[in-house]
Amino acid sequence: MQVLKDKIQAEGVVVQNSLLKVDSFLNHQIDPNLMMQIGEEFALRFKNSNVTKVLTIESSGIAVAIMVGLVLQVPVVFARKKKSAVCNDDVYSTTVYSFTKKESNYVTVSTELLTAGENIMIIDDFLANGEAALGLTNIVEQAGANVVGIGIVIEKAFQPGAEKLKNAGYRVESLVRIQSFSNGQVNYV
Repeated sequence: MQVLKDKIQAEGVVVQNSLLKVDSFLNHQIDPNLMMQIGEEFALRFKNSNVTKVLTIESSGIAVAIMVGLVLQVPVVFARKKKSAVCNDDVYSTTVYSFTKKESNYVTVSTELLTAGENIMIIDDFLANGEAALGLTNIVEQAGANVVGIGIVIEKAFQPGAEKLKNAGYRVESLVRIQSFSNGQVNYV
């Protein structure tokens, strides 16, 4: 997706040749026009998948997931990293490890929000090792629902996440695939 590559080139910052900081438009400050274009692109790629809900993990995937849900006219659910005071114990849960934050999170989704037979599209901002996406697929499977695919805004193709997800039988659609970082530059696949 060229508009996303252009935004990364203009505003993304490579940190230690291993991380890409996109705080100015994706995961701290949000560029709503870009998010809408991303939502439209994912909706186009999954238009024949009969998506009934979009699922993401808090917090960076929420803006993108909302736009996808808006375009597809389906509800958006996000897995919580902290238990809500009004949430009961009827939850689907799993543990996911964050490559960026170097920590594990226990994530939950209320059993009222995902039901058997639904067609779930998973959305995430980054794909590195695939832990967040795999955790979300686990939650969907606990619900007896179907994962129709996984939409990734930025994939680090030099890490094993996409291959791991594809080997597990999941459809992965990445809008931008990064081959490497070198000398502060982003190199695309």
